[in-house]
Amino acid sequence: MRGRLGLIGAGAGAALLAPLGIWAAWPDGEPGGDNDRPVPTDLRKRDPHATPAARRVYALLASLENDARRGRPSRTVIGQHVELHNERYNPAYGDYRGTKQPGYYYRKVRDITGRLPGFVELDLGPGYGQPGWAVGRTRSYSSAWPGCRRYWGYVDDAVDLAVGVWAGLPRPADGSHRPSGTHTDCASGAEVSLPHNGGGPSGLVGFSFHQPYPGSPVKGFEQTKHRNSPGARDPGWFARVVTPGTAEHGALLHDLGFLADHLGYLADRGVPVLLRPYHEMNTAPGRGFWWAGQDPDAFRRLWRLTYDYLVGRRGLHNLIFVWAPNSWDGRYGKEPRPYYPGGRYVDVVGVDDYSDTPARPFRGEGWTEVWYRGLEPYGKPRAVTESFHVPLNAAQPSTLARTPWVLWTVWGQALTYDNVSEPRGKNTGADVKRTYGSSRVIKGGATQTSGFDIRSPRQTSLG
Repeated sequence: MRGRLGLIGAGAGAALLAPLGIWAAWPDGEPGGDNDRPVPTDLRKRDPHATPAARRVYALLASLENDARRGRPSRTVIGQHVELHNERYNPAYGDYRGTKQPGYYYRKVRDITGRLPGFVELDLGPGYGQPGWAVGRTRSYSSAWPGCRRYWGYVDDAVDLAVGVWAGLPRPADGSHRPSGTHTDCASGAEVSLPHNGGGPSGLVGFSFHQPYPGSPVKGFEQTKHRNSPGARDPGWFARVVTPGTAEHGALLHDLGFLADHLGYLADRGVPVLLRPYHEMNTAPGRGFWWAGQDPDAFRRLWRLTYDYLVGRRGLHNLIFVWAPNSWDGRYGKEPRPYYPGGRYVDVVGVDDYSDTPARPFRGEGWTEVWYRGLEPYGKPRAVTESFHVPLNAAQPSTLARTPWVLWTVWGQALTYDNVSEPRGKNTGADVKRTYGSSRVIKGGATQTSGFDIRSPRQTSLG
C-alpha cells in the first residue's frame, strides 16, 4: 500500500478433487504445529457446499503448495492486479497520459510478452470520489443500487472482465452480460471495450475490496484511509462497526451487500473468486486503511462476520478466502499472527510486499524469503498478493526456485517502467518477458487453442 497512497483512486493433476482428509494442525487454525504436513486439497473442509469450480481452483493452488513443501518441482501462477477505476478515469495513470480502456494492464502484459496473466485481480471499490454505492447500467443483480451514474461504470466492467477471463472474450451469447466485451457507457456515452483473450478460458479471477469506511457518504480511495475515517477521532468507532445492532454495523452490512450482489452474479455464472478483503491489517496504527492497526480481537470479528455474511447469509460458495497482511518489517507492518482469523475462515495466506526490492532484499536475505518462511506455519497455500515487481528479473533471476510461491500478483501500473506517475521504474520490458517466458510460471491463454487448463497445472503452458 505504501507506494499506492499517492495515486488518485486506489490500488493438480487427475486428483484435483481428491480430499486428503487433513485440516490445519493448530487449534482453531492458529499458527503452529507440524510444518511438514501437506495442506488439504479439498475446499469442502472449509465449505462443504463449495462449488466444483472453486474446489478445482483451490486444489490447484494447494497441490502446487504441496509440491513445494515436498521439494518437488513446482510452478507459480503469475497474476496482474487491474485498477479499472484508474484506467478509465485517471489521465495521470499508466505509461502515457490519458484515460484508457478498462483492462489496459491485463492487455499490456500481452503487448509486452505475447502472453496473458494466469490470474487477474479486480476490485469493486474504492469508487472514484462520487456518492455511492452505484453502478453503470442497472442489471437484475444490481437493481438495489443507483444506475447510470458518472464514474461508476467500472463496476460493471469488473464483473464483465472477470467472466471474460474465466470463460473467454469474446464468446457466444450465453445469458451473461456483454459477451462481446463492448458497450456504450450510459453516463458518458463513451465507447467501452474490454480486451479480448482468444474467446476461451484464460485464467483465474480474484477480487480485493478497497472498501471506504462504513457510512462514508463519498466513495473513493481517500475514504479507505484510517486518518479520514471516524476511527481517527473516535476510539470506540471500530468496536461499534463489529457490534451487531449499531448504526455503524448496519453501514458495514450495507457495504457488504454491494459486494455480495456482484459476487453473486459471478457465482451464478460459475466463476470462482479468490476474495482478498481487509488486507494489510497489520499496518501500524493510523498509517493504513480504516481496518488496519486495530485491536486484533476486533479485526478477527470483522473478518468472521464478513465471512458469515457472504457464505452463510448470502450463500456464496464460489469464494476462496485470501488473508494478506503487510510485510512485517517492524516499521510499517508488525507481526501479523494476532490478526489471523483462524483456519476455518481462510484458504490462502499471502503478503503485500513493499518492504524490499530485488536489488535490496529485506535484512539482506533472499528476496521475499523472510515472508515465505514466515507464512509456512499457517499450513495454507502461500502467495505474494501484491508486489511492484515481477518475480524473475535481472537482479533476482531465480526467485521462484528458492521461494516457489503458488501465486504472484503485480500491482497495476507498476508493470510498466516509464509511467506518468508513481510507481515508476520497477520492471523493464526484459524483466516482464523473463518472467512470462519462464517454464516455472503458469500464464493465461492468449489464443483460442491455448485456454487455461485448470485440470492439469503441470501441463498448462498457456500462450
